[in-house]
Amino acid sequence: MRAFGKVHPLPLFTYFIVMLLFSMFLRNPVIVLLSLLGSGAFAATLTDRREKLSDLKFYIPLSVLIAVTNPLYSHNGRTPLFFVNGNAFTLEAVAYGVFIAAMIIAVLMWSKSYSKIVTGDKFLYLFGRVTPKTALILSVALRYVPILKRQAQKTRETQKTLGLFSTGSVADSLVSGAKVYSALVGWSLENAVETGRHMRSRGWGRGKRTSFSVFRFRFSDGVLLGFTLLSAVLLGLASSGGALRFSFYPTPTPLPLSALPLAAYICFGALAFLPFLIETEENIRWTCLRSKI
Repeated sequence: MRAFGKVHPLPLFTYFIVMLLFSMFLRNPVIVLLSLLGSGAFAATLTDRREKLSDLKFYIPLSVLIAVTNPLYSHNGRTPLFFVNGNAFTLEAVAYGVFIAAMIIAVLMWSKSYSKIVTGDKFLYLFGRVTPKTALILSVALRYVPILKRQAQKTRETQKTLGLFSTGSVADSLVSGAKVYSALVGWSLENAVETGRHMRSRGWGRGKRTSFSVFRFRFSDGVLLGFTLLSAVLLGLASSGGALRFSFYPTPTPLPLSALPLAAYICFGALAFLPFLIETEENIRWTCLRSKI
């Protein structure tokens, strides 16, 4: 099990919610940069080399597309770089496009790390007693995402052995992709029916529901939860008071660097890199232990 995954589900869930919310809604370049670097460092510890390369092939073109698209539609700003059909391609629009791209990539990486760390049993532990049916539906839905990806890959490989995707043309790719999609839909519906039958045969919905948990709330979990909440309060106060306000238009405003914004940057940076530091410390410790064998 990953080191950060050993944390109690409550501080884990709270941590990811705080990081996602502030990454999405704090329009401050320093906060977004810290979130991007922290999420990227943490995601790198959770993936192997092949998955890292796959992520880079997805994130880099997406970020470039977002950064380039914004200046094509937004012509605000006082620093034109050049003109396209009479519309100004401004430096401020480019900077804002880069900012939006960094924010989206950071949110995507935090979401991916969440899916790897906060597993279905942890989600059910948190919400199973409050809303058992909703928690079960969400847990099953999240579980089906990787299952569908694996099944789609298997179906595609099987279809290749039957001669599909052989010519490489656009028409062949569309027809073959439609057949894979059709097979995947049929498989998912059949699997959903079987899952429902299995649940009924095991007594789901009959009598009082019991639960079993192996999670124990430790002192370190309380420290993480307290630090997360205190950082969220500090960031909320700084944001609501305008201490973190930043604007790209019509010209970029100076970065807030007074005492309160600096404290907010430090807290958020520590919070963003905390999972990476925990995973790194665990890896170093295991390396030292293996070297002594």
